[in-house]
Parts: sequence; structure tokens; C-alpha cells
Amino acid sequence: MKVGAHESIAGGVYNAVDAQIEDGGNCGQIFTHSPQVWQDPNIGDEEAERFRELSADHDVGPWVIHSSYLVNLCTPKDDLRSKSIDSMQKEVDAAATLDIPFVNVHLGAHTGAGVDAGLDNAASALDELDVPEGVTVLVESDAGSGTKLGGDFEHLAAVLDRTDQDLDVCLDTAHAFAAGYDLSTPEAVEETLAAFDDVVGLDHLQCVHLNDSKHECGTNKDEHAHIGEGLIGEAGMDAFVNHPAIEDVPLVLETPHEDGRGFAWNIERVKELRAASPAE
Repeated sequence: MKVGAHESIAGGVYNAVDAQIEDGGNCGQIFTHSPQVWQDPNIGDEEAERFRELSADHDVGPWVIHSSYLVNLCTPKDDLRSKSIDSMQKEVDAAATLDIPFVNVHLGAHTGAGVDAGLDNAASALDELDVPEGVTVLVESDAGSGTKLGGDFEHLAAVLDRTDQDLDVCLDTAHAFAAGYDLSTPEAVEETLAAFDDVVGLDHLQCVHLNDSKHECGTNKDEHAHIGEGLIGEAGMDAFVNHPAIEDVPLVLETPHEDGRGFAWNIERVKELRAASPAE
């Protein structure tokens, strides 16, 4: 099973590999810089080489780069669109440098332009990218608040259909739950993954952000909880991580650090749920 967490690159991107190993993970996600500001990745050649070597030596991967929170592919505003495309280009280039196969991005918000126009904007913005060979952009499912797009599986499918890029998808369990896709029972997990397969296609599912939710299904509230401790709960998380469609998909945790528990506790919890499955 590939399971890991979103690790810090403080002190050098290679430190994320050591942190992942310490937490018991064998895949993971990073930001290449602070996600709250417009900033270019600043990763030197030696630093990148050390990251690649450590990842290979310890068999940690795949890794995912999560794009800046400021990126808005759906925006109708020319300046923000230009900044978003530029930021994404630098992220996919950084991914190639680090031998990271995926760059994850939220579609963003249409801010009044309308759903169709927002989806068109996102697809055309992605078409502007020169994505290096070996790198794939993943569009992430969203919690769906306000004018943000990506909460409906149809939004993800529409962007995949409208762009010329070979895109895939990252499904965030807390976001999907917040957007109204129930995952709290084995039956609900089966129904939601069947809906995803019907609308998007499970062949496009290349990563899962595995998070429990502090809020009820359909509230559009995005706040993550420890695995099995939120409103998705143990039964839902158990059914999800043991579903055949998820068996080979990398699971990346973005769970909180609170109550004396962090990534290591949550990674171990996922391993316990998988190990307890009768199929195992």
C-alpha cells in the first residue's frame, strides 16, 4: 500500500523524504514554496539531486507537488489568470527537476462568470502549459463552497474533456464528503466511487487525499479530521481504503496535528484499517 503525508520542505526539499520515513509513509506531497504567496520554487540542483536520491534509495514515492492556493484557473480576470498559468508552469517544471510525476491543483472559483465559463477558463488555462514528459497535472475535487468549481464530479470530467492536456484527478475524501458525496458507510462508499467511475472514470484517479471530515456531508465546509475520528468515521474510512478501486492508488494524508496526534498516528491508522480487511 502506498500511504504517506504532506510533508514540509523546511531546510531543503530533501528533508521531506526524511520526515516521510519518520512518519512511516512511503509516498507523499509537498509545496515547493509557501502556498499563501506568489513565489517561484527555489530548489537548487544539488538539493534536487539529494531529494531524488533519497526518494529512490528508500523507495519513497510517488510524490505530488501541490500548487499554490492562490492559483485560480477558473478566473475571468486576465491578471490572475496570467499569474496562475505562470505559477503552474513553474510547478510542472519543478516536478520534472525532482522526478515528481504529479502536480495537484484546485480548479478555483469562477467569481461570477458562471460554471460553464469557469470550466472553459480552467481548460484553456491548462492548455497554455508546456507540461514536461513524465509529469501529469491532477485536478483536485473540491468542497464546493461559493463559486468554487470541482465540487461536482461533472466539473472534473468537463475540464478533462475540454482540455488538450492529458489530465488526471486527485480525489479528496473530505472535500467530496463536504460536497455531498457520502462516504460514511460501505454502501455509500460503493455508491460514491461508482458515481466517480461513471462520470470521471476510475482510470483517471491517480491520487487520493485521504482525510476525515469535521463537518457533515453536504455542508461545503472543508475542515479535516483524524482518520476514522470525523463524520466519515471508521466504518467509512475502512470501506474506502479497502475498496478494490483504491487498492493501488497512492493515499496522501492532510490530517491535522492536534490532540497529540500527527501524521505518524494517522498513517498507522490507515495501515491498521487495510491490514484488518478480510481481503488481506
